[in-house]
Amino acid sequence: MQSDFQAVKIRIHAGRFFVSLFLSQEMDQIQLLDKTFVPYLTEAEIQATVKSLAARINFDYAGQEVVFLSILNGSFMFTSDLMKHITLPCEISFIKVSSYVGTQTSGRVDELIGLTDSLRDKHVLVVEDIVDTGITMDKILTLLRKQQTASLEVCSILFKKIAFQGKHAPKYYGYEIPDKFVVGYGLDYLQHGRNLPAIYQLKTEK
Repeated sequence: MQSDFQAVKIRIHAGRFFVSLFLSQEMDQIQLLDKTFVPYLTEAEIQATVKSLAARINFDYAGQEVVFLSILNGSFMFTSDLMKHITLPCEISFIKVSSYVGTQTSGRVDELIGLTDSLRDKHVLVVEDIVDTGITMDKILTLLRKQQTASLEVCSILFKKIAFQGKHAPKYYGYEIPDKFVVGYGLDYLQHGRNLPAIYQLKTEK
């Protein structure tokens, strides 16, 4: 029995070594389901930018307590890294946006799931992975303004300004990117790729 267990361990370790070796040689592209992606932003670049964003936030909110609202699912990795460099007194909550058909009207009703505490008179910073059209973010901010916050801003690692149609651009963002499909660092393709530490863009055929 023990020898069988050791054999399994060896195969697992060997498999990990093979994967690591493969990735180190083939980092020019990755495959997620039926799509191929190529590098766009490295892990080192992202981490340096996150640290810079945190420094700006620490400076702008000096002497204030801030509530960070992280929008799931995409912003979990960005939020985690950002908070490592935040030196302010703060609270953190993870929320989702849910839409449903209202019982009194035929229109769509939006609500925030996970928001349990009052935000009245608090400084609130919404943390997002990417702001592209800005339509969803406008809905989030409209709902949050009903809480009568002291201030309300958005921080996103990516801002797709060329696609932006919203009313409220993020005050803090790491990179302005072109209108390309990207994955990694919380962003997904059909729920795959969120765990990648770098950001990749969809490979286009020449």
